[in-house]
Amino acid sequence: MLAYTVHCAIADRAVADRWVAWLHEEHLADVCAAGALEGVLVELDTPEPTFEVRYLFADRAAFDRYEEDHAPRLREEGLAHFPLSLGLVYRRTLGIVRSRASV
Repeated sequence: MLAYTVHCAIADRAVADRWVAWLHEEHLADVCAAGALEGVLVELDTPEPTFEVRYLFADRAAFDRYEEDHAPRLREEGLAHFPLSLGLVYRRTLGIVRSRASV
């Protein structure tokens, strides 16, 4: 399993609130429909609105299909709604899930 994390810092709280609503109402489901097994949005405990969106993919092949077939379109849609000029700063990471637990 792979974890794909999108880290986003947003300078303005009003923009952050709109971004969170868009993720909740549209984007998380769109990424899951494009191949992610799960999407989780976490607001970090920081002075500036900062978030991590973690998507889980079954394996590298599923993530590669997402990256090739869907990510460019979904990123373009995101930038159309929330251009970087609004003060958003993104960082993306990819890692192998070594262990999971749940109740």
